[in-house]
Amino acid sequence: MRVQGDSELTVLVDRLRRDRRRDPYSGRDSYSRTAREVADRCEKLIDVGEASVAVPVLRKAVDRMTSALMYMDSSSGVLGNDLAYLMEVYAQACRAAPPRPAGLAAWLVKLVCDGPAWPDVVLREWAPELGPKGLAEVARLVDERAAAGTEPDDWHRQWAVRYLREQIAEVSGDVDRHVQVLAEHLVSADQYGRIVKVLTRAQRPAEAIDWARRGLAAHPSGHQAVALHDLLVRLLIETGEPEAAVAERRTAFDVQPTIDNFRSLLATVAETDQDAAHTERALTVVRERAAGQAGYLPHLIDVLVLAGWDDEAWHTGLGRWDEVPARQRVELVELRRRTHPAEVREPYRALIDAQLLDSYDKRRYDKAITLLSRLREAYAATGESTRFEAYLETLRAEHRRRPTFLAKLDDARFQSGR
Repeated sequence: MRVQGDSELTVLVDRLRRDRRRDPYSGRDSYSRTAREVADRCEKLIDVGEASVAVPVLRKAVDRMTSALMYMDSSSGVLGNDLAYLMEVYAQACRAAPPRPAGLAAWLVKLVCDGPAWPDVVLREWAPELGPKGLAEVARLVDERAAAGTEPDDWHRQWAVRYLREQIAEVSGDVDRHVQVLAEHLVSADQYGRIVKVLTRAQRPAEAIDWARRGLAAHPSGHQAVALHDLLVRLLIETGEPEAAVAERRTAFDVQPTIDNFRSLLATVAETDQDAAHTERALTVVRERAAGQAGYLPHLIDVLVLAGWDDEAWHTGLGRWDEVPARQRVELVELRRRTHPAEVREPYRALIDAQLLDSYDKRRYDKAITLLSRLREAYAATGESTRFEAYLETLRAEHRRRPTFLAKLDDARFQSGR
């Protein structure tokens, strides 16, 4: 049975070879099934105590698939998931039948440094299989590569050495060493965030807060800075400094009075039970900013709606209608329709006219139909459905040379009795 199983596995692994001249889209489903079958069969071998048979098979499968993906389209992510599954099963096999630590260490380092950047190698997940000797060998090999140097434009090799050095420091369990290695490459807010997380897990919040502030001073903007700022605020709350947490949110909003920053401020004020005056002050800031800069008008309207100031949001938008983005005009009119249907008839008509004339929008007629249904509801709410029907007839006459629109209008069955 075992010889037959070995033979079948050999055939399957051979199918994971890939001719680089082949169409990159050809045979992907079949290839995926083969990779999964190799992994599944090897899992069964592990379950029945034959892990030693599975170890070399899985390593060969990973090597062949790693090479094959250089010449195959894997944009859907399916093949990448298959490769990750093979690596996971290989790790299971190594735990059950440990290979030589030095050999496993050399393979992992080569995979990261000389491979195409896949599959992911997370050293802490391989630490049990490597053991102290294997981890020491990984460190030696990485130091050897670092000493050999890399070409200035060989970004992959530079990244690989740094990536492994950081992971070696992590699995060492020495927090100071880990922070020191991470701090050697402070090129983004994300790197500061990693240091903050390390120190937080080590229950060293004061240092974590200091590193977060340093990171925000060096990299104050961008989505990574937003994530770092969230870490800082969370730390301040957890260490009993709610006022400082709200102050951080308020400062961020003062610098950039956007809806996202306002939403974060509201959430932190609510979580820390701070005075609502913070919200009022933020509204004043964005009102003043929007008065002088049209770019902040959409943020002001969103902020007012979020704060529950629907009436001010409506009148602010109506007073500067031409400066309001089309998307937001629709949102404002829809919000106002629910409470003041008589006020939205003319704005809805203007939106419908603009939509019908937008030749760049392939869905302009469908969107116009949606707006018409909302306008009909507004007329119905004020008991003036007959006026809507009169408007609809006028609209048909104005756009009689748009047969596609008229057909969609007929399908919508707006008129009474239809």
